Amino acid sequence: MSSEKAVDQLPGRAGRREWVGLAVLALPTILLGLDMTVLHLAAPILSADLAPSSSQLLWIVDVYGFAVAGLLITMGTVGDRIGRRRLLMIGAAGFAVASVLAAFATSPELLIAARALLGLAGATLMPSTLSLISNMFRDPKQRQFAIAVWMTNFMIGGMAGPLIGGVLLEHFWWGSVFLIGVPPLLILLAAAPVLLPEFGNPGAGRIDLTSVVLSTGAIVAVVYGLKETAKDGPHLTPIAVMVIGLVAGYTFVRRQLGLAEPLLDLRLFRLAGFSVSLGAQTFGLFVLAAMQFLTVQYFQLVLGMTPLEAGLWMLPTMVTGIIGTLGAPLVLRWLRAGTAMTAGFLVAIPGLALMALSGRLQVVIGLAIVGIGIQVVLALTYDLVVGSAPPERAGVASGMGETGTELGMALGVAVAGSLVTAIYRSQVTEETLPQGIPSAARDTLGSAVAVAEQLPAPLAREVLELTRGAYTDGVQAAVLVSAGILAVLAVATATLLRRPRRAGVPDTLDS
Repeated sequence: MSSEKAVDQLPGRAGRREWVGLAVLALPTILLGLDMTVLHLAAPILSADLAPSSSQLLWIVDVYGFAVAGLLITMGTVGDRIGRRRLLMIGAAGFAVASVLAAFATSPELLIAARALLGLAGATLMPSTLSLISNMFRDPKQRQFAIAVWMTNFMIGGMAGPLIGGVLLEHFWWGSVFLIGVPPLLILLAAAPVLLPEFGNPGAGRIDLTSVVLSTGAIVAVVYGLKETAKDGPHLTPIAVMVIGLVAGYTFVRRQLGLAEPLLDLRLFRLAGFSVSLGAQTFGLFVLAAMQFLTVQYFQLVLGMTPLEAGLWMLPTMVTGIIGTLGAPLVLRWLRAGTAMTAGFLVAIPGLALMALSGRLQVVIGLAIVGIGIQVVLALTYDLVVGSAPPERAGVASGMGETGTELGMALGVAVAGSLVTAIYRSQVTEETLPQGIPSAARDTLGSAVAVAEQLPAPLAREVLELTRGAYTDGVQAAVLVSAGILAVLAVATATLLRRPRRAGVPDTLDS
């Protein structure tokens, strides 16, 4: 027997079948990364074809994310009960069918419904793939690398989305962007029964439907409120919806404490590796999503780049993010998980300082540094979140990790966007603008740029100088707030995940 084969067969270590299975699990991960980016390219074309109202267009774009965010916890629990491979295959089949329905939708209403079905199916894919990885790769070092590969595929999908989508839209109709995921899903459905083992919790009881409604309502309401606040600033409707969501969340938690078979096992939060890592993941993504959102806006509205140019200038951040993700397992050769996470946050802080200088190269280099630091942390937190949970609860732990991802991204965009808007409106007022300028210029920089295009050149320069300066001040304030958040996270991970490594015991159980 060769030494390689002997290693593969060691107890607790993954063999060839698991590594090939990881390649199969990469298919839905790449697909979800693609799906997040290609629709934005297709939106102008499908708008011309289907003529949706502004509200319908927003729902076409957002309903997928709302459905995914609201159902992640539920689907993680469902996977624990019915089997994670079975749920993955059901979700893959549903995603393929919904993709075809979306591609050939003949009205905005049908497209919204198809996107909602895509969200329902998509909510099964991420928790299923991550929990399967946690069960297939029980060796801590192998699991860390497998999760890093899993995250990298998601980022590769996001990077490839604009390129593949652009080629398709150049030669085919807008619906083609939805069909690109069908062939990989068919491959997954054929290979999963052969390469992916089944895992679940044989002792699981029935699913409490009231808890499903409460958890879904709470998360959807909070994410909706945050996204609407980011778009239009704080006002009554999103605030009221968020309050309703928080009440539903409180009721959900109280109900879980009294159930013999809760939808969400709150005992997971007693594990430091789980709770601290989940918090670090959520707020690390808060900072990363906020900086990426503001940078894209800054490139286009302040520096005057086209969307394609802005996307190309974001590629260094994607590349360094992949380096950070794949490099995270290597970092653990020298540092324990808590120290490595602290180091990642500390590496990102100088990147934020560089971004505050506001020059093009400074922002690009600074964001790339932020990306590599935070992506190291994210790779480690995903491993700790799923590795800290008992194997029979890996599904719900994965669902919680993905929910933290959705909430962190939505919260980061909403809070950063609201802060920049508040500073912008405090500086761009009726008194500071030249006389006779339409009031729309006081709302957002995008509106101000549109107004300036209709003005004589000298007056347009004056308006743009004021509004772009105000927006830049807002971005710098958001950068400083983000640096403070990362400093707090660095202290938290250093103190709460400080236990030394014990021989033979993985970091995931140390914390």
